[in-house]
Amino acid sequence: MFSESVKHAIQAMIYLANNNNQLVMVNQIAEEYDIPKYYLAKLVQTLVKHHLIKSVQGRNGGIRLNKPSTKIKIIDIIHAIEGPSPEKEMCIFGLDECSDFVPCPIHPEWKKMKLELNDKILNRNLNNLNKELMKKHLMLQNS
Repeated sequence: MFSESVKHAIQAMIYLANNNNQLVMVNQIAEEYDIPKYYLAKLVQTLVKHHLIKSVQGRNGGIRLNKPSTKIKIIDIIHAIEGPSPEKEMCIFGLDECSDFVPCPIHPEWKKMKLELNDKILNRNLNNLNKELMKKHLMLQNS
């Protein structure tokens, strides 16, 4: 559903959320998630530019979240990496513009699904996502 760049950016942000505002080196995250270091560094630059990550230069430098994980929504990360949503909504089939005024054949169903997706996933904050992932990892360790 999401591009590899978005997935890697979310992984990096979760890693930073787990490190309680401590500075982390990009190569640590790259190794943890098996992401090419220079590719991740480019993603980090984009996240810094969008004020989601703070970068500290120097010998004891690294990166950390620029604001609390409760204030960062998943949609913020997606928009930083892929840009904002287009002004005109496109049909899920890629046929043409799709709106309430110019609907495609499945517009009513897609509109409901898209609203639910935004509400349940994209507007979720990084802190909640991180907590849910930690619960999942505990369940996997205990099984």
